[in-house]
Amino acid sequence: MEQASLRDLNEPLIDHAEGQFFLNEAFKIIMEEVLSNGTDVKQKVCEWKEPEELALLLDLGVRETGEPRDKLLQRVRDVAKYSIKTSHPHFFNQQYGGVDYHSLAGRFLTEALNTNLFTYEVAPVFVLMENEVLRGLRQLVGWTEGDGIFCPGGSTSNMYAMNLARYQRFPQVKSQGVWALPRLSIFTSPESHYSVKKGAAFLGIGLDNVIFVKVDDRGRMIPEDLDEKIELSKSQGAVPFLVSCTSGTTVQGGFDPLEHIADICDKHKLWMHVDACWGGSVLFSKKHRHLMKGVDRANSVAWNPHKMLVAGLQCSALLLKDTTNLLKQCHSANATYLFQQDKFYDVNLDIGDKSVQCSRKVDCLKLWLMWKAVGSTGLEERVDKAFIHARYLVEQMKKREGFQLLSMPDFVNVCFWFVPPSLRGKEGTEDYQEKLAKVAPVIKERMMKQGTMMVGYQPLGNKVNFFRVTVFSPLLSQKDMDFFLDEIERLGKDL
Repeated sequence: MEQASLRDLNEPLIDHAEGQFFLNEAFKIIMEEVLSNGTDVKQKVCEWKEPEELALLLDLGVRETGEPRDKLLQRVRDVAKYSIKTSHPHFFNQQYGGVDYHSLAGRFLTEALNTNLFTYEVAPVFVLMENEVLRGLRQLVGWTEGDGIFCPGGSTSNMYAMNLARYQRFPQVKSQGVWALPRLSIFTSPESHYSVKKGAAFLGIGLDNVIFVKVDDRGRMIPEDLDEKIELSKSQGAVPFLVSCTSGTTVQGGFDPLEHIADICDKHKLWMHVDACWGGSVLFSKKHRHLMKGVDRANSVAWNPHKMLVAGLQCSALLLKDTTNLLKQCHSANATYLFQQDKFYDVNLDIGDKSVQCSRKVDCLKLWLMWKAVGSTGLEERVDKAFIHARYLVEQMKKREGFQLLSMPDFVNVCFWFVPPSLRGKEGTEDYQEKLAKVAPVIKERMMKQGTMMVGYQPLGNKVNFFRVTVFSPLLSQKDMDFFLDEIERLGKDL
């Protein structure tokens, strides 16, 4: 018995031939269910099941003994079948979706290589590649020099910017903690991403010290109110240190006036951060980059190519104008087992200490491969086409009864109410808003259960539930825009 165990030690636990066969069969299922059926407009966006039923179908429990190959392949098929098809042309629910096949190849390659982007010795290709991709993005912002890092999502990028701004102003925070600091204040708009509030809580700055600046009817920050609120904060004993602007607000797609805000930041010596996670891709477009005029004056920019550029989750870059190695100064812990200073290559290529993470996935490859494939002009064409689709959708809405725009969009977010026949002409009645608020949730439930498409809705301030459709997938055509309107009408005509 003992000798048998010793013999087993000379055999690998994984059968390579069996593993590769399984992988090949699993890829066939992925190609069929996700990339063929999942992008076919004749197929469903989702196969809706209630949670209890779905849990039973998937048989989610794990056991002591493994399952045979055929059953495992069925598991793969079930996961693909019952997951939301985010690459489907009629998935309008989030600010990600669609598919770019070059980027997807990069994602497959990244997973197969399974490397960690912290030292040059384990990720030589990707250390150099990330630096180059970040340089290309910085050039679009308008910076010839700078720094940056890929982060696990835009929320983290925004928190990084907040942490860097605080460290630059008060470097003692790294060693002494927040008790050594004055009360700090942050300024943003009420339509900025919720990660600004999360970041303030996470970093110990406090939600009460996030000060909201008034916006216009399209969700754009009003600079005059920003200036007044900074002065008021100072008079109350706080120390303003950061303004978080937004280029492409989540709901309305508003772009804050960066040039005017930059003037105010210069006046008060504040760090200017631009959350361009959603809207940053307009910088590829000669026609639309004016929406971010003044971005070159910012200190930091967050940009998610996994959104409008369809690079695939996750692909989120934080770009910095800084040339003093602030990222590393702020975040380094100098772990000697990992970042030895007597290595045989340039240790500046060990970039892991720039990050608050240790393990960090390779997110640059998917963008790099896509960018290499279609070029900047191809990405520009995608951005411009998205604007064309949004304008077409708006013009078609104006021709149909029952569609009421929240406002004329600046970007590719089209926000609207669908007023069903029973409510038309009753706008002045006492319970009109209450009834209108119930329309979008019912239509959303119907489309999900029938699997025809997905689109989000939300309230905003004193405005009751309205739909927000974002159109940017390179798979979209005008036929899909027409289908969208027809389907909203079909699902809501009896309400």
